[in-house]
This record gives sequence, C-alpha cells and structure tokens, in this order.
Amino acid sequence: MKKYNSIHFIGIGGISMSALAQIMLDKSVKVSGSDITKSHITSLLKNKGADIFIGHNEDNINEVELVVYSSAISNDNPEYKKALRKNIPLMERAVFLGKLMKDYYKSTAISGTHGKTTTTGMLANIMMETDIDPTILLGGEYQAMDGNIRLGNKNYFLTEACEYKKNFINFNPYIGAVLNIEEDHLDYFKNLDEIKKAFVEFAQNIPDFGFLVYNADDNNQKKLYDNISCNLRSFGVNKGAYARAIDIKFTPYPSYDLFIQGEKICHIKLKVPGMHNIYNSLAAASCAYISGAANCTIKNGLEKFSGTKRRFEYKGNYKNRILIDDYAHHPTEIKATLDSVSKLTEGDVLVVFQPHTYSRTEKLMKEFSKSFSSAKKVVIIDIYAAREKNDGNVSSIDLVENLKQNNIDAVYKENFEKAAKYLIDNSSSKDIIITMGAGDVYKVGDIITNL
Repeated sequence: MKKYNSIHFIGIGGISMSALAQIMLDKSVKVSGSDITKSHITSLLKNKGADIFIGHNEDNINEVELVVYSSAISNDNPEYKKALRKNIPLMERAVFLGKLMKDYYKSTAISGTHGKTTTTGMLANIMMETDIDPTILLGGEYQAMDGNIRLGNKNYFLTEACEYKKNFINFNPYIGAVLNIEEDHLDYFKNLDEIKKAFVEFAQNIPDFGFLVYNADDNNQKKLYDNISCNLRSFGVNKGAYARAIDIKFTPYPSYDLFIQGEKICHIKLKVPGMHNIYNSLAAASCAYISGAANCTIKNGLEKFSGTKRRFEYKGNYKNRILIDDYAHHPTEIKATLDSVSKLTEGDVLVVFQPHTYSRTEKLMKEFSKSFSSAKKVVIIDIYAAREKNDGNVSSIDLVENLKQNNIDAVYKENFEKAAKYLIDNSSSKDIIITMGAGDVYKVGDIITNL
C-alpha cells in the first residue's frame, strides 16, 4: 500500500468503510469522510480524530491525496465528481482493502453467500485467544471486539469477502474460505454460473503456497476448483473432508467431535443454533488450524462464541415472549434460522420479515414463499430498497400472496408500529418473536421491548 498522508472516505459511516478509516487513523493518516446521516459510527470516528461531514457536498473535499468510495456511491455523487474534476486519485473500497491486505504477512478472507459475518466472528474469537494479535474487519458489530474492527499488528489480517459486484476478486488472501454458493445479488449477476465463476476468480487470487478452504458438501462447489493451483482444504460432515463434524447432536444447541485430517481434535459445544452454524464453525476451525492455532484454542474460541450483532441476537423479553433479531435476508438463510429457532421453544415462532431489495424479492419469490414453513405467523413489511429504485414490478403484498399459496399464515403491515401491535396481539407466553432482514426491521423489536 502506498503511503498516504490524507484520505477522504465517501460513505464513511458504512460498516466496512468505517473500519478502513480506523485503520488509517491508527497509521496517523489524516482522515476525513462524509455520510448521509449521523450515527454512532460517525461519532466514534470523529472522537478518534476524523473530520466528519454529514451530507455529500463537493466542499467536503479539500487537500487530500486519495478519495475512497464504496460501490453504493453513484457516479453523480458531488464529491466523486469533484475528485474526477480535480484529478484526485479515486479508489473503490474493495480495491483499497485488497491493497491493504498485501501489507500483512498472512491474511484470511471469508467468502460465501451466507454466514460470512458469523464465521469471521468465530475465527476472530479463536485468533484472539492466540498471541498472534490479529487485525480484524467484521461485517457486523461484535461485543468481544467492542465494534466491528480490532487493530493488531501486521502478522495476521482477517476480513469478510463479499461477492457483490465481484468485489472480492480485488482481495489478496493467504487463506480464502468459501462457505457456500447460491443465487444472490441477481441485480448484478445474470445467473448461478456467473456467480460460480466469480468465486473461482476469488480462489485464483490465492498464491500457490496459500490455502483455499471450501465446503465439500455444497453441490455448487463440486469440482469447481479442479484447476486451482493453491492448497485445497475441504470441510463437511461426509467422509473425505479435511475437517469433519462427527457424532453430531442437538440438545438443542449443536455439539460434535471435530476431526481434522482424520484425527480427533476436540469436542465442540456451540452456543449458536442450527446445522448451518456447524458448517460455519468447521470453516473457522479449518482456517485457524492452517494458521497454527492450538487444538484447545480452537475449542475455546468456538465454544465462547455467542453470536455477533444482528446475527440471531437476543433483544429482550416482553411478557415472557423472547425477542430475537436476525440479519437473514436470503431464502436459504431464513429457512435455516427458522428451522433452528423452532427447536428452541415450547411455544410458537412469529416472524416479521423485511425483504431486502426489489431485485432479490422478485427473482427469488418462489424460494421466499417456501422458506417460512417453520413459523406460525409471518408479518411482511415494505421492501427495503437499499441501493435500488422501485420499478413497480414487485411488492411486499406479492410476497404475502405467494406465502398464502404455500399455506403460510402471512399478513402485510405498512409500518413498524402496526407490525409490532399485530405480533403482540397474536403471540403468547413462551413464543419467540423474530425480526428478520438486512434493513432496519430490528426497530420492530425495539418498539416491543420498550413497551
């Protein structure tokens, strides 16, 4: 990474951008940045010495050597346009992060359609038990790190690697992990084959002496890496995997014997539910083992992990109803989470779901309509647009109708307050109420817990 004295971040309040800004502040770089709204993240950065601007304006950029922007920033952003006009170097966030990774002796990047933040959190928990002193960038906030970033030395770097717009092909990991591959981000990718090719490109960036950790039980990864030259290490529950979970039990949280290269490493008792978290933990264990973590450290790190913010997060209790918040926004994630949570209660499971982006809702409508079968009642609120504009092709009411066709008790509510009232009126003691989605649906739970 070139040495910069001053950097401006457009969209500095984002979870990844803010982490990069903190790394630069730690390197004594003069940091400035802008975001649409003030948040606890922008306040944190300001307290650390960054110049923060609320709102995007060309006057926010003065004497800077580099402007970093995220993929969410459009070409008509006034700060982006000024940087172009003034010939100030511009760098997309993923490119900047990829160059930064080269500064570290060993780096690990966790990719996959689902489970990136959880798996990165699990691996972070393990590596923080060692004397490696890792630098960690997480896609969500984690209590053990007091946020989404941990600043360490230049020996070890850990981050998530998102496939959206093929951002992760800019990364340069020593260890790259692929948790799973499914159809998603269909506003960018044409189909599953194009998505699979992107993951192959990610794997090709791993040097010959590095390692690719992949899910041997994922049909979409079968024979996908036949032409990859780095060291391949698989994980799964079936024979032949480098890391295996054997003698799996759910009581109700999962436990299993961890075997690596045919040798029993330890017995694992997880504090997060579901088969999907067994796979996440196997990926984390594989990366940690390759990195030289001791067997007992792997066990301690995984068993102490209780989740990150907005990943099956306990939010409170209302009249003996448990409130959980979860980031799940893809049909496979939703089904896995609801199948798991239904085993944790004697009561029923009620869900309020906020679809994330119009393109995902429209193109995966069939899959969404089948993913809520473990819930007694489902409340659908308006689609969270994120980076998209409403073209009128799909609505939350369309999803409700499709759910009803699959015999799922679903209703539409037009705001958070009405959704919260419906959930209270239609739930009882020992029920679990879960808010799901990648937007701001968690506010429904906040309304209930504050009653």
